[in-house]
This record gives sequence, C-alpha cells and structure tokens, in this order.
Amino acid sequence: MNNRFTYYGKRMAVPVITVLTLTHCAKTSNTMSTSSTSTTSTTQSATTQNPLLAEWKGPYGGVPPFDQVKVSDFRPSLEAGMEENLADIERIATNKQAPTFENTIAALERAGQTLDRVQTVYGVWSSTMNSPEFQTVQREMAPRMAAFSDKITQNKALFNRIEAVYNSPQKKNLKPEQQRLTWLYYNNFVRSGARLDDKAKARLSEINQQLAGLFTRFSQNVLADETDQVLVIEKEADLAGLPPSLREAADAAAEARKLPNAWVITNTRSSVDPFLTYADNRQLREKAWRMFVNRGDNGGEHDNNAIITEILQLRAERAKLLGYPTHAHWRLDNTMAKTPERTLELMEAVWKPAVARVREEVADMQALANKEGANIKIEPWDYRYYSEKVRKQKYDLDQNEVKQYLQLDKLREGMFWVAGELFGFNFKPVTNVPVYHPDIKVWEVTDKQSGKHVGLWYFDPYARTGKRSGAWMNAYRRQQRLDGNVTTIVSNNSNFVKGKEGEPVLISWDDATTLFHEFGHALHGLSSNVTYPSLAGTAVVRDYVEFPSQLLEHWLSTPEVLQRYAVHYQTGKPIPQELVERIERAATFNQGFATTEYLSSALIDMKLHLAGDQKIDPDAFERETLTAMGMPNELVMRHRTPQFLHIFSSDSYSAGYYSYLWSDVLTADAFGAFTEAGGPYDKKVAERLRNHVFSIGNTIDPAEGYRTFRGRDAQVEALMRKRGFKK
Repeated sequence: MNNRFTYYGKRMAVPVITVLTLTHCAKTSNTMSTSSTSTTSTTQSATTQNPLLAEWKGPYGGVPPFDQVKVSDFRPSLEAGMEENLADIERIATNKQAPTFENTIAALERAGQTLDRVQTVYGVWSSTMNSPEFQTVQREMAPRMAAFSDKITQNKALFNRIEAVYNSPQKKNLKPEQQRLTWLYYNNFVRSGARLDDKAKARLSEINQQLAGLFTRFSQNVLADETDQVLVIEKEADLAGLPPSLREAADAAAEARKLPNAWVITNTRSSVDPFLTYADNRQLREKAWRMFVNRGDNGGEHDNNAIITEILQLRAERAKLLGYPTHAHWRLDNTMAKTPERTLELMEAVWKPAVARVREEVADMQALANKEGANIKIEPWDYRYYSEKVRKQKYDLDQNEVKQYLQLDKLREGMFWVAGELFGFNFKPVTNVPVYHPDIKVWEVTDKQSGKHVGLWYFDPYARTGKRSGAWMNAYRRQQRLDGNVTTIVSNNSNFVKGKEGEPVLISWDDATTLFHEFGHALHGLSSNVTYPSLAGTAVVRDYVEFPSQLLEHWLSTPEVLQRYAVHYQTGKPIPQELVERIERAATFNQGFATTEYLSSALIDMKLHLAGDQKIDPDAFERETLTAMGMPNELVMRHRTPQFLHIFSSDSYSAGYYSYLWSDVLTADAFGAFTEAGGPYDKKVAERLRNHVFSIGNTIDPAEGYRTFRGRDAQVEALMRKRGFKK
C-alpha cells in the first residue's frame, strides 16, 4: 500500500492514515492579514525553541530531526507552519504583476516549506509512534488543519491567478512539465470547490473540518482495538501446530506485556494470520479470528459504525455541492478509470471466476476435513488452516518449509540486488542520521555507475505499540530541481513480529511478496527525475500508483533472487530447485480466497460511495450487500467496514480500493514485456520501464506513459492468466 504523503499541489503533505488529505479540500476566501515580515520573524523566533520548525540539517541535503521530537512541539509547529504558509499564499494572491507561470504556479510550489517539514514528522508520529498524548494533539489539530487548507483553495484571488495562467495563450509556450503542473493546480482547485459561491464554500469547509475529526476518531478507534485486545494462551498444549518462530514471537509478546508463563497473539494481521494458518486448536482459532475481524465493531467507545454513517453522509453532501452525483463519481473523475461504472465492470468480471474458485477450494478443504474425521463444516477461521493442509497434500508444499529460506535481512539484500539490476541503484547502510526508534535502519542510495547520491531509504520493519498495522511507503522529501537539485528521502514500514535477539526473522511467502511490493513504491520515489515536487515520484493518480509496486512483486520468484538470497537460516544453503518448482506449481493456489477477500472489500467500498445520501447502517449494508453479491460464507472481506482504514482514515483510497485490481491489469500485462523479451532482467525493457513509468512521476498522463512503455494499452487477459482464472 502506498500510504504516501498525499499532495494537494505540493502542499500540506500528510500520510493517508492521518486525519487530513487535501485532494478533497476547498479553501475559504479569507487570507492572512499578517505581514510577511512579522510572519517570518515569528517563525524564526519559534525555530530557536522548536527544532521541528528549523530547516533540516546534516548530510544528504538535510535529514528529519527525529531525535529531537517532542509531542508537545507539534501543536505550535503546525500553527507556525500554517501561519507562514498562509503568508506565502497572501503574497502570491495579491501580487500586482500579471499572473505568470513563474509568479503563480512555481511560487505555489515554493510556498509553505516549513509546514511541509513539520507535517512530514507529524505524519510519521501519527502512523508509527502514536501515543495517547499524540492522539490528543491529533484530535485538536485535525479540524484546524482542514480549515487551514480551505483557506487556500477557496482563496478567490489565488484561483483567479491560477485560472489566468491556465487559460493564457502563452501556456503553449511552457515546457510540457510546466503545462502539466498548471493543469494539475487548476483541476485540483476546481474539483475542490474554487468556483462555488460563498455560502457553498462555507458549508464545504464545515464538511471538511467535520470529516477531518471523524477520520481521526476512526483511526484511533482501530488502533485502540489493535493495542488493547490480545489473545492470551496459558497452556502450552494450546500451541500445538505452531511453528517455533511463531511460538517464540508469542512468547516475546507476552514478555513485553509482563505476562509470565503465557503466550500472546496480538491483534495484527502479522500475528493473527499465521496463527489461523497453523494452530490446531479450533476454538482458539475462532477467538483469534473474531478478535481481528471485529476491530472497530465491538460496541462501546471504540465502535466505528456511527462514525462511518456520518462520514458517508458528509461525503455525499460534499459531492453534490461540487456538482457530482456521488462521492464515487467525484473521486474517480481524475483517475485512469474515470467512472465508477468502469471499475464495477472490471471487478464484476473478475468476481465471478474468483467466487467459483472459492467453491472449489472449499470443496477440497471440506473433503480433507471429512477424511480426517474432523466432523466440522468449514468456517472462516478454518480457511487458512485447511488451505495449508490442502496445499501440502496437492503440491507437497509446506509453508513452514519455505519459510526457513525466507530471512527478512537476506530478502532485503535481494531487493537491493534487484534494484541494482533494474534501476542501477546501490544501497549502503549509514548511521550518521537520526532515527525515531532503535529498530529503524537507514541506507544511502547511489547510482552504481557514477556513484552520485540518489536519496535515502529508511526501513521500519517491526510491529510495536503505537504503530498501526499493515505495510506502507512514505516519502519524507520528494525529489525536485526547482531550486537546485533536491534528492528524495523515502521509507518502507512493515509490521513483522520481532524475534529473539540475534536470531533471524523468518517470514512467509505472502509477507515476502508484500515486502517487494512496498519496495516497489520506494523505487518509484527513488527513481523520480522531474523538476517540480508536486509531480514527483508517487504523486500520481490512485489507480496508477499501485502499478509500479505490484510489478516489482514478480522479481521475488525469479531464480536469480531465490538462488542468491533465499538461503536456509541455519545451513546457509540456497533453496532447493525442486522446492522452487513446487512453489511455481502452486503459484495460483488459493487465488479464489485471495481475490475474493480483496474484491469483496473493493466492491463494498464502491457500493457504499455510490449509495448517495441515504443513511447507512454499515454492518447491515455490508451483510446485505455481500449476500446479494453471493459472497461465500467461508471467508470475510479482507478489510471489514468498521476497520477499513484505507477508506475511512482519510479520503485517499475512498471509492478507490479497486485501484489494486486496476493496477494489476497493468502489472500482469507489463511483466509480459519482460517475458516476451529476454526475461525479467532484460536491459532494454528495464530501461523503458525506468524512462516511461518509474522516473516520470505525474509529468504526463499515466495512460500515455504506459502506452509508450508497452507499445499498446494493457489487456485484461494477462490478469486472468496470472490469477489462474484463464489458461
């Protein structure tokens, strides 16, 4: 998942998990009356007391001051940053000179640099260091930051200047990247309500502020359930079936919670999924499953159902204010898909074969359970457990056997090697930059041929209290050449369960795939070669951003990676070829489950946001819609509605979870370009991939970029073959 910093233009970058995204924002017509001189002096004075306001110091063009962060500094930092940013906007909007690209569009790219830096660190704390003290700041600042954003896109004088540049006959004389940036600003302001009358703008701002607060509450409720709810196991016999690595992780989790003579399964996917796969105790599997799928849906103070209802109604009202039939129509207006109908057409085309495959998978599992005399009917908490048994029976493939060759550190080295082969990057560990937790490690990225500095890559691999679940990429700083050469800083974040000190962390094949996926996002950011930060790296439309990341997943299974980096954690011997062949034969195994659990979430997302202004009971809507769709009873959505952070922690993936499938159409088709040439490491295809996909950011229309790379549009047949639904 690309939980990249969401950009409205260049400004106010915040991560998806936090309370504010600016792609939806409209701004009020009010502007700061404070003079630029007084604002600058105020900020400079505050900087001497508050390190978050200072320019980043240190090597590599400066780095975030993670070692100096105090939660108490966030509120005054955000306030000072917003004040300075609004003063920048005031100068641009009131400029007496005729609007030009340089004094309006480029000036907007330069505005608010202090706030950018503050919000970068604020976003990191939101998703990885979230404490009760920090949550208090979040709840207070969320609506204030939304109101601040509204003061920009609702600034009439500012929009008039942007519109003048956009409509100017001189625009044709601009460079293509400048024309694209001008279009982006104009389009985003219009979509954010810049043309509305004052009454509508005021209501729009109220809605945005309310949503910002609701997004924060939703996220904090899910985090509370993930933090507070655990499965405690007190009898060693109840660990039957669990591999040693999972037992050790459960022991360490209990020790961290000061629970002697016990084992703990935490309420995160990285902990629950393996437990559901291997635990022989069916009663405990059910308890773990219910704990996980009911996050945000337990009644009481952390229940998210009422919040969802309110979010959906506010989104529907906002869409109508902006002139769209529904929130889904508004969100998709500037994507590759363009309309909800096109996304539904694709999803429903894949849904039918996926559900049919689930029926086959369940039949195989039920037959095996019957043969073993289990005397059960397959339930959702049985799916992973019996699926693993069927995998072993059909393909002689045991995930635990594979896992012995999948060491986290070795796979990370494998990713670096792939990056060197495809992108010409070299990774060197560095220790001369501050980090926000001892687990984080940092690498300098350089060009293999020239030795030139490219950027920094931070890796935060392990789960901990205050860190949200899942895996994501962030951009701490975007590459740009607006005023000198600014290199990027990116991070990958995971939630692997940390083992005992000095012992290798072993991960599943699925987790290894996710590791490569998120690294694909990082490479997208590191490859950026543009002038303007708003167009850099992963700042592309939602249904294209997952394409580069999903594409990189294919390189995990290449022989070159497996033979070098999939080595046994005890013997150091590479994974045997016959085991690799068994993995390949089982490549599409369980695709019914994987595709259906994802698609059910994507379809619910889209249908919720096509429902308009009707008042929705989330649990009832989910239950009734899934029944009408023919959802198999033996599994649940990958993200049930009350914990669906993608779509309710911000607007970012709302009516957009389909993006993974849309991007995977591109992914499956694009990898075909390699297989049709000299293989996964074909130099010419890799060069086209760098030049027309990874390096160009949002400087051209993504469909045009893909056609230039592939020579044609993507074909959905490749996706169906990849998932085993078509020969």
